[in-house]
Amino acid sequence: MTYLVAADLPERAAGERFRELLARPGILQLPGAHNGIAALQAKAAGFESVYVSGAAMTASMGLPDLGVITVDEVCFFVRQVAHSGLPVLVDGDTGYGEALNVMHMVRSFEEAGAAAVHIEDQLLPKKCGHLNDKKLADPRDMAAKVAAARRARRYLFIIARTDAAASEGLDGAVARANVYLEAGADAIFPEALHSAEMFREFARRVEAPLLANMTEFGRTPFFTASEFEEMGYRMVIWPVSSLRVANKAQEELYAAIRRDGGTHKMIDRMQTRAELYETIGYSEYEALDASIVKTVVPMGMPERD
Repeated sequence: MTYLVAADLPERAAGERFRELLARPGILQLPGAHNGIAALQAKAAGFESVYVSGAAMTASMGLPDLGVITVDEVCFFVRQVAHSGLPVLVDGDTGYGEALNVMHMVRSFEEAGAAAVHIEDQLLPKKCGHLNDKKLADPRDMAAKVAAARRARRYLFIIARTDAAASEGLDGAVARANVYLEAGADAIFPEALHSAEMFREFARRVEAPLLANMTEFGRTPFFTASEFEEMGYRMVIWPVSSLRVANKAQEELYAAIRRDGGTHKMIDRMQTRAELYETIGYSEYEALDASIVKTVVPMGMPERD
């Protein structure tokens, strides 16, 4: 049953529930959910928290991940993902400006239902953390943003991301992380580390909950959740994986329609109507309104004459 119609709506703030998950033994696994139904599917698969990626949001809108979307546009995604009832970690990019903008972002994200946010130490126009030639903010300026986020939040869990490893080395990333912790960050996200040795060394030198990014086609080799846990990490995200799989499937669908003149060769690749309705809780919505006649789902498709 979905968040909107459930009898047991969460009574405690999303950030409190996120902290409880993080306090349990084991690494917290956060798959990316690029829209509301992806979040429901992640929940059905057994995940207890999800991640909303800036790259996935912008790509969903047909835009590049260069810091071009707004707080309000992000909140549109956060609200639909939070309807799953799962605590949501949101990509806050650079905070959408300086200290006052960061405070506005934090309050907006909380109102939209977010549980946690990460803010990065890049300058605009920002780039994906696994790309080249990223421009970094002065660590004192980033620390001011972290302090502003801390001041503005009621319950939001604040993660400071540093992209410094690529240009300042591990020493620079560690130094920045400790500055951000002093400013009030609850956790640290070291982006684009590229070996197990780097992950372990960072964890050894930074005393805080750490988040690892297991994105595909980037600088980080494939590691499993248990491997990240062994290296000292408390959280792991797969930020764009759901979007990549969905986009590839759509590409194949459109090619099939163009080639075959219809979808008949793709039926076995599709979620059925019954499966869709089960995922979104269609019958529960109908039950809320007695004026809606209960839907009978067609069983299969009729044969052609």
